[in-house]
Amino acid sequence: MPGRVSARSSSTSQAVHIASSQNLSTRRTAASSHIEIPDEGPSTSLRTRICEIFKDAQRSTAGHRKLATSLRKVQEACCYEVPNAQGKVQEKFEEDDFNVEVARCVIRLLCVKKSESVGDRIVHFLGTFLRRASEKDIALVPEEPVEETQTLPETPSTRLTAHILSILLPLLDSKEKVVRFRATQLVAHVINSLDSVEDEYYQLIRTGLLKRMRDKEPTIRVQAVLGLGRLAGNETEEDQEEPASDDDDASGLLRKLLEVLQNDSSADVRRSLLLNLPLTPRTLPFLLERARDVDPTIRRALYSRLLPALGDFRHLSLSMREKLLRWGLRDRDETVRKATGRLFSERWIEDCAASAAPGESKPTVEAILPSLDGLLELLERIDVVNSATGSGIATEAMREFWSERQDYRHAFIFDDAFWDRLTPESVFVARSFNDFCKEETRTFELLAEEKMPEVTKLAFFLQRYTNDLVNRMRYNNAMTEAEEQEDTVEKEFIVEQLLHIAKALDYTDEIGRRQMFSLLRETLAIEELPEEITRLVVDVLRGVCGSEAAGEREFCGIVLEAIAEVHDNVAPDEPMADNDNESFHSARSELSNITPTKARSGGSVNAAKDGNSEIVEAKAVREIMINIKCLHIAQCMLENVEGSLQQNIHLVTTLNNLVVPAVRSHEAPIRERGLLCLGLCCLLDKALADENLTLFLHCFTKGHDALQVSALHILCDIFTTHSNLVTAETVDPALHRSLYRVFSKGLKAAHAPEVQFAATTALCKLMLTSVVQDEDLLKQLVTLFFDPATKGNAAVIQALSYFLPVFCHSKRENMEKMAAVAAAVVHTHVNLADELDEGEEVVSATTVANMLLDWTDARKLVAQDVAVVTCNGARDTEVKGTNGDIHLTLAETLLERAMTYGCPKEERKTLVNMVGKICIVSNSSREKLRTVTDLATVAMDAKIATDTTTRNALNKIHQALCNALGEADSVARRAEGPNADETVAGHRLDAEDASYVEGTLLKLEEERTVTQGQDALLEELLLDENEDL
Repeated sequence: MPGRVSARSSSTSQAVHIASSQNLSTRRTAASSHIEIPDEGPSTSLRTRICEIFKDAQRSTAGHRKLATSLRKVQEACCYEVPNAQGKVQEKFEEDDFNVEVARCVIRLLCVKKSESVGDRIVHFLGTFLRRASEKDIALVPEEPVEETQTLPETPSTRLTAHILSILLPLLDSKEKVVRFRATQLVAHVINSLDSVEDEYYQLIRTGLLKRMRDKEPTIRVQAVLGLGRLAGNETEEDQEEPASDDDDASGLLRKLLEVLQNDSSADVRRSLLLNLPLTPRTLPFLLERARDVDPTIRRALYSRLLPALGDFRHLSLSMREKLLRWGLRDRDETVRKATGRLFSERWIEDCAASAAPGESKPTVEAILPSLDGLLELLERIDVVNSATGSGIATEAMREFWSERQDYRHAFIFDDAFWDRLTPESVFVARSFNDFCKEETRTFELLAEEKMPEVTKLAFFLQRYTNDLVNRMRYNNAMTEAEEQEDTVEKEFIVEQLLHIAKALDYTDEIGRRQMFSLLRETLAIEELPEEITRLVVDVLRGVCGSEAAGEREFCGIVLEAIAEVHDNVAPDEPMADNDNESFHSARSELSNITPTKARSGGSVNAAKDGNSEIVEAKAVREIMINIKCLHIAQCMLENVEGSLQQNIHLVTTLNNLVVPAVRSHEAPIRERGLLCLGLCCLLDKALADENLTLFLHCFTKGHDALQVSALHILCDIFTTHSNLVTAETVDPALHRSLYRVFSKGLKAAHAPEVQFAATTALCKLMLTSVVQDEDLLKQLVTLFFDPATKGNAAVIQALSYFLPVFCHSKRENMEKMAAVAAAVVHTHVNLADELDEGEEVVSATTVANMLLDWTDARKLVAQDVAVVTCNGARDTEVKGTNGDIHLTLAETLLERAMTYGCPKEERKTLVNMVGKICIVSNSSREKLRTVTDLATVAMDAKIATDTTTRNALNKIHQALCNALGEADSVARRAEGPNADETVAGHRLDAEDASYVEGTLLKLEEERTVTQGQDALLEELLLDENEDL
């Protein structure tokens, strides 16, 4: 197609640009009405055709491709020599005519508001046309080798784009936000639709969008970052490493976008950047940290759109994979958790399953079928050995995996070959599958019974892998320090997972139960067994013995025998007690007699004589390890016992011969482990707990941080189990004082965050269960919540942010306690704010007041157990309303504190403003309404409100109290019937009572009239003064 010579001139283009700008100013949403629309010349067939195309484009996006083809034909007719096939004479137009008409339609779009969807359709159509026209023009250019320094060929599409950008770029700085939005949107869409932009406009676009990136309107910033995100991919490394300066163009564009991604207040801006920034090693950490964004839509976009599009997840580091799973699966938003589960169970498993298919360069149908090797690799990639224990995320991830992937549930077969070659990943697959089936419906339980081995076979495999572990540990212990020891972590993990599977099995099969019972009994007596495996063995043994009382006694007897055997196997040559009975009692008596004083005093003398100090020291350390091992087994046993201590002879033996000597030991590790066992024993016997309360209080007072935390946990558990030790009327007041002193000291332990958190959680639990009802401790908790010194202890803040609203809204009595301490909390907080240094941040008194009002709002009680029957005047029917006595009590406390002599001005202002926001209802107690009304009257007479805002708040609440009191009197009269004029609620009304409300209202109206007169007089004086001046 032969080209036509362009007849453009610079003067003509400039005139068009000015005319277009003036035309923009004439829109009704952007300019004043006195500006007239300039003459655009007569209407032509070209203008009519282009306008029809744009008119059709704003109806729907479905026909945009067809309309873009039609507009392209019009452009070709204007820019190229098109032969007339029909032989008809057509009107000839130049390329400039076409560009002017398209720009004319684009200008009409600038004043269309964002809420109008037709504007977005036109923007989409323009981008579609420019992309299609550019592709057509490039196809017409002869193919020649392009050098790096060669500029792009000039085509009609590039000239049209340049003409549109020359009009839009000056409008990016318009004062009208609608014009700025549409101009920014058009520029961003144009550069996202094209593969390249002329260098002449590149810097202008970059500078203009950088300015719009700081616009005050979030919608404009969104469009700006959409355009800059495309330009950021063209930034060279040298540009990014340039030092920052005051000039926006001098510093790297990508660095600015990353700063906006982290700090912009609009969630839409951050989300747009998240989805449009280039994925490079530099931007990836900033993108992935949006998993902790405050907005759930951004977190969901990361897991549902960015991470699936990222490619193979194995390019991420191990710590980042674990963090992404933990943050996503434990997110507070359910949609984020589901998106994370789909990412793990669909995208990540497919990456591993595709690579597990041998000889395939690309994923095929067979590669994405259920693959055990792919699943094992996936678990290996998330380090299942470390992430499946404690607070790891592997267990939650596999629960989501089994829930989503039905094909994997039915495809796997756990046969003998599978159990013979167990690895940490494969055994965790079996354990997670078994746990998922046991937690779900009966259908999945049958599936687990079908696939998992029976008890007898599992006991065989458990014995085999336990023996391997023990043999390896004994071999390592026999090796010298110079020899390299084999790591047993994986073997320990395999045994732990097998024990987890054994906990969930059904032991109705007596043969399998007996075999598992004997195996666990022998395993528990192995001294080299790690503590975690020991705990799991005791847990499984408790389930094997049965839940009845006889099974519990049998369980305790077996554990005690294992404890005695552990001691006998570890120290067979040590002398026993004076008697020859090698029972558990004699073994423990010997251990209890071995104190550091005796062992080391005699041992040190012998060491000095014989020169065997190292042997004596090693023996002492070994004895300590023996005690700790036995105490750990006893602790695991006590954690699985629920019966009475005195009715179980085995528990009494454990207490007397093992726990009590350990508590009296001079070795700190033994004493602390014995203290935990003693606390567990106290949970089983109330009398024992009462006897040892002083001991636990002493441990908190004199102990170190870790011991204080243990003592607080023990005290909390004891008082939760035996609440009568605190709530009974016969309790010694000295015990109350000691207990409250312990909690008060723990709340003030800002130097030890763990102790402060333990005291906070323990006190919150006891207050929620109404075991502790002290108002001073409640005041300390509320003050601690607002204290700036607690800002660094996030655990305490999180615990209190949950406890305080739940405590107040759960019971009316709790809300009344909060109302009683509210004034004292405000007083403490105001004084604390005054004592802070300049620059330290503190919660404003207004925020504190609003939260206290919310916590004492009776309308938010979960159980409206106290309601007053009122009368609906419209239909004369009875309805129930919320009793408002709590806020009246709060108002009474606040007013009394505000009228106290010496109350600071700032505190008085906060208190009065709080009174102005309380909820007043007519179905409250008439006595309280009258009392608070009198206090409000006295406060107004005393003129405690010094500023206009406080004075208006006080007047407002006084009027509301008077109205509520009058309505309450009317309700009482109607309830009493015809004789209501004489008696209300059993009290005779006299003339003074009858006219109380009316007199108060008249007095309030007179004061308002006087105030208005004073204001008018003040305005008149000011006016006269201005005239004199």
